[in-house]
Amino acid sequence: MRIDKWLWYARVTKSRSLAQKLATSGHVRINKDKISSASKTVKTGDVLTIALERRVLVLKIAALGTRRGPYEEARKLYEDLSPPPPPKSAPPPPSAGQREPGAGRPTKRDRRKLDAFRSET
Repeated sequence: MRIDKWLWYARVTKSRSLAQKLATSGHVRINKDKISSASKTVKTGDVLTIALERRVLVLKIAALGTRRGPYEEARKLYEDLSPPPPPKSAPPPPSAGQREPGAGRPTKRDRRKLDAFRSET
């Protein structure tokens, strides 16, 4: 089966034309070999490495599929071997003089505290 067709069946891309562009752009590897053609054939057992905008997918082809079905059906076409995403770092605590996001405009009391803090330094 063609790689662009399989990417579309497995719901990696929204359309077949986007799958063709992804394959020809050099962001897809089959068994560690970079491909440059959307007509490259794949078979069960192949490992695909797909570089998307914000993540890298590593998929092992389990089945080829016959149509672009619902997500549950598409999920059966591959085994996800992707590494887990890196843990998100905690945001820094607000320092003096900064307010929590979404707290609205400062009140007169808040403004006086800020003015007093700024005049100390």
